[in-house]
Amino acid sequence: MPNSRRPWDLPERLATPEQLVFNRRALLVGGASALALMSGPAIAQRVGDVDKLADPSARLYPAKRNETYKLDRPITDENINTHYNNFYEYGTSKDVATASEKLQTRPWTVKIDGMVEKPFEIGVDDLMKKMTLEERTYRHRCVEAWSMAIAWTGFPLKKLVDFARPLGSAKFVRMETFLDAKMAPGQRMSWFPWPYIEGLTMAEATNDLAFIATGAYGHPLAKVQGAPLRLAVPWKYGFKSIKSIVRFSFVDKQPLGMWQQIQGSEYGFWANVNPAVPHPRWSQATEEVIGTGERRPTLLFNGYGEYVAGIYKGLENERLWA
Repeated sequence: MPNSRRPWDLPERLATPEQLVFNRRALLVGGASALALMSGPAIAQRVGDVDKLADPSARLYPAKRNETYKLDRPITDENINTHYNNFYEYGTSKDVATASEKLQTRPWTVKIDGMVEKPFEIGVDDLMKKMTLEERTYRHRCVEAWSMAIAWTGFPLKKLVDFARPLGSAKFVRMETFLDAKMAPGQRMSWFPWPYIEGLTMAEATNDLAFIATGAYGHPLAKVQGAPLRLAVPWKYGFKSIKSIVRFSFVDKQPLGMWQQIQGSEYGFWANVNPAVPHPRWSQATEEVIGTGERRPTLLFNGYGEYVAGIYKGLENERLWA
């Protein structure tokens, strides 16, 4: 019988002892009264302590910023980012922040399989302990012709590839999100081919820019941003940003992503940004910087050509853009 255990299922041996649960509940209930008597800094400290109980990774933030990756615009306000965001598992509107609170991010198991020396599973917090977290500021460009700049925390995807020890015959990384229609009501929409799938070539996955985000704005990822693990590839259109990843598979055939399955005539595998190649239904020549109302000229590869253009040499006959 196939293994039906979900990434958030917790073995009984790892369950928190009952007395600790009730002790923590008493702390939280009693803490509400005590907060009223505290100063501002003391309140912040207490709230921070509770956050660390809820998310073991909270102590890893903020991480040191990698200054290699510079922005040409201010970082988008966090409140704007978390309320203008696609997460179809929780609905088709841009504001699914409230709906996405149903997402349960602990425990969370990541599966590494396919063409690797030895398939394995690892808890997300154990995975983060094996990676050195850093902050990077990236621009992002959506195929809908809007853009943002975000301060992510995480680690290069290349480090995960190295950790996975893929075979030399592996050509692509296939990424998969969770599947649980009880936890994610959007997955009850049967016309979408769940679970959400995306893929990268090994050359793309091991490029310096390809990044696995575990946090943003100096703290762990908000659920609406795709906690606890999401992809950030700043030279591609926004639909190349899988959220809440539970599986990395190394394969020798090009993965068929969700948007390719839904509307392959409009959304291709590569999805690189190019202002000169319009989407079938609108221009890509300019973009709106969300939160400012400003329109800017769109840049080839979203301005990251010096890092990634070399990946695509010899692929001129491929459909490299949206």
